[in-house]
Amino acid sequence: MHTTDLSFKEHILEGIPNILPEPKPYDVSINHAPKRKAILSTEEEKLALRNALRYFDKKDHKTLLPEFKNELDTYGRIYMHRLRPDYKMYARPISEYPAKSNQAAAIMLMIQNNLDYAVAQHPHELITYGGNGGVFSNWAQYRLTMKYLAEMNDEQTLVMYSGHPMGLFPSHQEAPRVVVTNGMMIPNYSKPDDWEKFNALGVTQYGQMTAGSYMYIGPQGIVHGTTITVLNGFRKIKKEPKGNLFVTSGLGGMSGAQPKAGNIAGCITVCAEVNPKITQVRLDQGWIDEKISDLNELVNRVSKAKTEKETISIAYLGNIVDVWEKFDEANIHIDLGSDQTSLHNPWAGGYYPVDISFEDANIMMANEPEMFKEKVQETLRRHAKAINKHTAKGTYFFDYGNAFLLEAARAGADIMADNGIDFRYSSYVQDIMGPMCFDYGFGPFRWVCASGKPEDLAKTDAIACEILEEIKKNSPNEIQQQMADNIQWIKGAQDNKLVVGSQARILYADAEGRMKIAEAFNQAIKNGDIETIILGRDHHDVSGTDSPYRETSNIYDGSRFTADMAIQNVIGDSFRGATWVSIHNGGGVGWGEVINGGFGMVLDGSKEASKRLKQMLFWDVNNGISRRSWARNEGAVFAIKRAMESEPNLKITLPNFVDDNLLDNV
Repeated sequence: MHTTDLSFKEHILEGIPNILPEPKPYDVSINHAPKRKAILSTEEEKLALRNALRYFDKKDHKTLLPEFKNELDTYGRIYMHRLRPDYKMYARPISEYPAKSNQAAAIMLMIQNNLDYAVAQHPHELITYGGNGGVFSNWAQYRLTMKYLAEMNDEQTLVMYSGHPMGLFPSHQEAPRVVVTNGMMIPNYSKPDDWEKFNALGVTQYGQMTAGSYMYIGPQGIVHGTTITVLNGFRKIKKEPKGNLFVTSGLGGMSGAQPKAGNIAGCITVCAEVNPKITQVRLDQGWIDEKISDLNELVNRVSKAKTEKETISIAYLGNIVDVWEKFDEANIHIDLGSDQTSLHNPWAGGYYPVDISFEDANIMMANEPEMFKEKVQETLRRHAKAINKHTAKGTYFFDYGNAFLLEAARAGADIMADNGIDFRYSSYVQDIMGPMCFDYGFGPFRWVCASGKPEDLAKTDAIACEILEEIKKNSPNEIQQQMADNIQWIKGAQDNKLVVGSQARILYADAEGRMKIAEAFNQAIKNGDIETIILGRDHHDVSGTDSPYRETSNIYDGSRFTADMAIQNVIGDSFRGATWVSIHNGGGVGWGEVINGGFGMVLDGSKEASKRLKQMLFWDVNNGISRRSWARNEGAVFAIKRAMESEPNLKITLPNFVDDNLLDNV
C-alpha cells in the first residue's frame, strides 16, 4: 500500500516508512524558523549528516544525503522535511490514537497539540514557541516517537534524549510512561554557540519549557499569568487599568498572550511585533483588536483610547524601540512597560534590530552573524535609553523574565543600579509573582480534556469554580486576593475564547486547590460525567524551575544560581505518580541560564489515579515552598507552616531570622 493511502492510525504505526515519501515543497504560507548561522566545520557537517542518516536504511542514504546536505546549507539544520506527515496535525480525541496504553495515547495527543499549526510558532521546523523551543529536532524523531507510544504497554517507559527516542525500557505500572530530558549539557558546554553547534549536529535540542514537555496549550497558558501580572502591576502603582496604558512587545508563542491579557485586565495595550505573519495570525485569532503600522496613527489612536478610557489591544507592526521613542516625543504617558521578545535567543531571531527591515535582518542574521549581533546590541542600548526617559516621567517598568535586562546589560546599556551589581528595574517575579503568588504556592495549574469535547471543558470549568469558591470561604486573609482573581478568571474563561488547539484550561492554584480540583475531576470521570483529563502545569511555577533572573529571582539567600530544586522536583514527581516527566536546560531566559522541569498526569477515574494525584501534586508545590521558606521569604514561611498543619507527615526545616542590627555591628 502506498503511504498516501494509509489511514491516520496506519501512518502512526508505520513510523519511519520503508518506502520514502515524496519530497515536500517549501510552503511559503507557513511561519518558518529563521536560518541558523553556519557554525559547523566541514568535518562536523559530515558528522551531522552521518547522525541524520542513522535513522534510515542504507538503501535510502544516497537519496537522502544530498537532500539533508541542502537542508543543512539552506536552514542551518536538518529537519527532514520529506518525512513531515501528510495528515492534519492537531490534538485528536484520545480514542482516535492507536495505543495499547491510555496514558501513551494521552501523550500522543499532547505532542500533536504542540505541533498544531494554530498553536506552534514554526510548525514545519517542529518549534512550538520562543523561536527555538522544539518538540523534536527532526521529523524522523517525531515518527519514531509516535510509533513507540502506539506500541508501548503500561510496564514500559519511553526514554527521550533531547528529542531522540532512545527506546522503550521495562519498568512498571507506577513508573512514568515517558521521561524527557532536553539540552542537559555538561556545564562548561552551555553557551549560546554550544546550542547552535550541538543542535546542528542533531545531538541536543532546546525544549524551551512546555514545548519539549508536550504541555503547551497555546497562548492561553500564559494569558492567565499575564493577566495576574498586569492586574497586580496596576495595583502596585495604585491605578485602575481602565484608560491606562501598558506597552510591551512580542506576539510570537508565549508573548502573543499579552494583548489578550491586557483586554481581560481592562487596560489599553500596545504590543509591537516585527513579524507580519505572526501579527496577522494574532489578529485573525482575535488575540489583538487592531493592527497599526504607522507611528503617527498609533499616537492618535492611543490618545483617543486614553480620552475615552477604552479597553483595547493594538498591535504595532514594527520595532518596539520606535514606539518608546515616539511616545516620548509625543508625550504619551506609559503607565506599565515591559518586553517579552525572545531575548533568551537574541542572535537567532528572538530580538530584531531597529532601522532594518524584518527580511534584511533575517538575511544578516544568517550571513553576517557578528554584524547582526552588533546591531541587536545597539538596539538594546537605544531601547533601554528610551525606557529610562519614560521611567523618569513615572512609568513603572518591569523585566518580564525574557532576559531583557540581562542582555541589555551585556550590551552596555544604561540599565544597572547605582551599586553596579543589581539591575535598575526589578523582574516581575521579584515585584509581583514571587511575593504575591509563588511564595504562597500559587502557580499555573492546567488541564486538557482528552475527549476534545468543548462540553467537557465547560464542565471542568464549573467544577473548578465550585471548588475554588468553597476553599475561599475558609482561606486566610493572606491568599484571599489570589483566590478572588482566580475565581473571576475561571468564570470569564468561556467568554474570553481562550482555547487555541486542545480543549484546555489554566488557572493559578496552590497545592490544596490543585489536589481538590484534580480529585473532583477524577470523581467526575468515574461517574461518567466527563472523559479522561490530562493534568499539567507550566514550568514557570513554584517548584519546577531554578532561574536566577526569573522564577527564583526573589530568592535572596545566595542560592538562586543553584538548581537543586528543579532536579529534586522532577525526581520526586517521577516516583510519586506522574505519567510523564521532563527536565530541561534553557527555558524562557536562555540556554545555560535556567534548569526547569515539568510533568503530565492522566486522570482516568481510578483509585490509583486518585492516590497518585494526592501524592504528586502535594510534593510538586511544597517542594518549592520549602525552598522559598528556607530562603527566608516570609510568605513561604507562612505557607509551609500551613502545609505542615494539614499534613502530619510533612516536616520541614524552618529558618531562624537574624536581627539586621546585630549583623550591622559585626
